[in-house]
Amino acid sequence: MAELTALESLIEMGFPRGRAEKALALTGNQGIEAAMDWLMEHEDDPDVDEPLANPLGHTLGREPTPTEQGPGSGVGEGKPILTEEERQEQTKRMLELVAQKQREREEREEREALERERQRRRQGQELSAARQRLQEDEMRRAAEERRREKAEELAARQRVREKIERDKAERAKKYGGHMGSQPCPPTAEPGPVPSSPSKEPPTKREYDQCRIQVRLPDGSSLTQTFRAREQLAAVRLYVELHRGEELGGGQDPVQLLSGFPRRAFSEADMERPLQELGLVPSAVLIVAKKCPG
Repeated sequence: MAELTALESLIEMGFPRGRAEKALALTGNQGIEAAMDWLMEHEDDPDVDEPLANPLGHTLGREPTPTEQGPGSGVGEGKPILTEEERQEQTKRMLELVAQKQREREEREEREALERERQRRRQGQELSAARQRLQEDEMRRAAEERRREKAEELAARQRVREKIERDKAERAKKYGGHMGSQPCPPTAEPGPVPSSPSKEPPTKREYDQCRIQVRLPDGSSLTQTFRAREQLAAVRLYVELHRGEELGGGQDPVQLLSGFPRRAFSEADMERPLQELGLVPSAVLIVAKKCPG
């Protein structure tokens, strides 16, 4: 029995005839192993079963005849004849070669799958890091925006305070030069003014604080504790800031009166300490409009 040709060997191993012929033609008839390598690499190609036109020369998978080889070539002469056992052994070797190629292909595909998985994880980590950086940037921008708004709010409050101080200074400059000469109700001699009658004689005691209650024209009252050495102007400023009316440069300063005995404090009294005016440790003052000039 003659030795199997490459085409017959491939068909014997289970490859379709069309694929075997195509593999042999595209590998230049270099042998079964080269054809098997091509079949393994292109097994999943969509056009693997499309027929291929026969090239010029001998038939695919068929050994050239002596006529095709020409005289003196010697090819095809004296070929050994294979027995059935030798043919089976050759088929077995081919099947083992196919199995080896299949294992090599599976190992290669496994390595490629592992590499794709590593790339996928690396891309996922990069995407997660980019998302985290974006969140951190947004949080940083939000914090900067809050700091900017807080700074603007503090600056606005400072401008309001400065405007109040300017208004106070302008009123003091406007009314300070002639307030002392304005006619006012008769005043009593300076002395201690108790807020309520007491049967016990006053005791000589030094106080460092003074509790002042101020009654407003609308019937409400303000109560605040001042230092005994603070000037009466501090009480007037406190009343002007808390009497509930809108602040403005054209607003007249308030006139303070003592409750008992009745006394109107002059602009000069505003520079005197509460202790010197007899308003320590406590006193009740009344707010009234200044006398018209």
